[in-house]
Amino acid sequence: MKKMIDKYVLQNIFVRNYRRMWPFIKPYWVKALIALAFAAPIGSMDAAIAMLLKPFMDNVLVQKEVQFSAMLPLYVMGITLLQGSMTYVSGYLNTWVANRITLSVRETLYKKLLSMDSAFFDKTNSGMVLQRFSNDAEAAAGGLISNLKTFATRFFSSISLVGVLIYNSWQLAIIAVAVLLVAAYPLTLVRKKIKEIMNRSVGAGAAINTLYNETFNGNRVIQSFNLEQHQQKRFDKTTGLLFELGMKMAITNNWMSPFMHFIGSCGIAGVLALGSHFIISGAITSGNFVAFIAALMMLYTPLRSISGNYIAITSSFLAQDRIFDILDAKPVIRSNDGIIELKTIEKKIQFKNVSFGYLPDPDRRVLKNISFEVQVGQMVALVGNSGGGKTTISSLIPRLYEIQEGEILIDGTNIKQFTVDSLRHNISMVFQDNFLFDGTVRENIVLGNETATDEQIEAAVNNAYLDHFINSLPEKLDTEIGERGILLSGGQKQRLAIARAFVKNAPLVILDEATSALDNKAERVVQKALDNLMKNRTVIVIAHRLSTIINADKILVINDGQIAEEGNHETLLAIENGAYASLYNTEFKK
Repeated sequence: MKKMIDKYVLQNIFVRNYRRMWPFIKPYWVKALIALAFAAPIGSMDAAIAMLLKPFMDNVLVQKEVQFSAMLPLYVMGITLLQGSMTYVSGYLNTWVANRITLSVRETLYKKLLSMDSAFFDKTNSGMVLQRFSNDAEAAAGGLISNLKTFATRFFSSISLVGVLIYNSWQLAIIAVAVLLVAAYPLTLVRKKIKEIMNRSVGAGAAINTLYNETFNGNRVIQSFNLEQHQQKRFDKTTGLLFELGMKMAITNNWMSPFMHFIGSCGIAGVLALGSHFIISGAITSGNFVAFIAALMMLYTPLRSISGNYIAITSSFLAQDRIFDILDAKPVIRSNDGIIELKTIEKKIQFKNVSFGYLPDPDRRVLKNISFEVQVGQMVALVGNSGGGKTTISSLIPRLYEIQEGEILIDGTNIKQFTVDSLRHNISMVFQDNFLFDGTVRENIVLGNETATDEQIEAAVNNAYLDHFINSLPEKLDTEIGERGILLSGGQKQRLAIARAFVKNAPLVILDEATSALDNKAERVVQKALDNLMKNRTVIVIAHRLSTIINADKILVINDGQIAEEGNHETLLAIENGAYASLYNTEFKK
């Protein structure tokens, strides 16, 4: 009963996965079908070679027919040449189809990756992203075509070889087929164990990828803190786990090949014993028996590698399952949530009783019942102790995260009713650590507005005080800045990000501690650039130095996820023992 259930489950997984992969196969189904069509003659030619042994034995070795002995090698060479040519064409088409499907799956997965919200990236490391969005595509698509080709070829080969067995001796064929069915039984015993080990191996492989990424991006920290041995220990621990899983796979899997070989040998031994009796009694000829043995050997040979093939099939199915899990995942924030196009911000931005907590524990509230307004043209500053929720507030306006309670309104309309694209189009953000992409200065500046003219780019460069720096570069705006802008200083990165915000020209600017990581000299230049950016715009600024926001229209003191105080600089400074006054006095005492 268990065997029947396992067989049904495996068949169900096979059908389900191939059905779900069909949209990726459909554009290339003609070439895939042609490639699979070769499986029938390629597999059947094994039987043709086995069948030639009967007349060779009876006509040449027994009856000494010279003419047939001269023709037989030509037959064998011709069949082998035809089989090899068809195998080449089939292999080429299969590889082409597999690579095209892999490309389609990767494109679909990358599109899905771009649609995932910030909460997904908070809980997923880079190694897992690389594993599941790239490596799984190749394993799933390549394994799909390879498994289908292998299955089809071996199916037709097995059918034709069984036909040869029955043709030469149906009694011996019963023994051979019975042994074949017995040999397949161990697969049902190890299926669950193999799946468990492979899932753990994927996690360990993702951890290795993460370590490589951390070593590349954090190489300066590793060297400056003498972390080489620390990283090596982490790496050795992870590779050790991979080794242990590999050995568990070997223990689970490697016994099957000798077991299959032994079972196959038992089948051959039984055929030899009974076949000898049939030859002596005249039930079959020597040619029948030799052809039967040759066909039987061809039929049993795949049994020796069946465990490896089973692992490959299981790996492909698991990769497909992981891909479908990703494609079925629904981001909390989707680009088509809203239906209203936000053209511009005309009146105000309003927080009404907003509460929020990060996943996976949204009940642990980072913001608690926050309410405030930002009028168009105002500069509103968020200050307070670290971890109070200031950056969280700035992240909720462009809907990088979804709030659990309350509303965020723009001109009286809940931001959930706006399309995400149009909402974010009206917001420029300058972060403490701005991400720059591998490419040129120009390519990074125009990211927010790829149709920007040369005049707009020049104005942005001048307003961001980047002109002197860019003029010193060998290729000016077309100079490569390296991955993550590695060739730029901190101040240069910030000014490039400010130039990017200028070119985007959004009505709302959010500055998230944009100068906190800079030295005094670089900060003064960047602050001048920010002053230019803030002119004639609505600004929300998270400040680490209160001297930069003294002239703000409104200052909100955020402590422990709540608004502790609200007012302008003079009003807040006048509050005796107030939170803002305490921050201000502490800063200026320093």
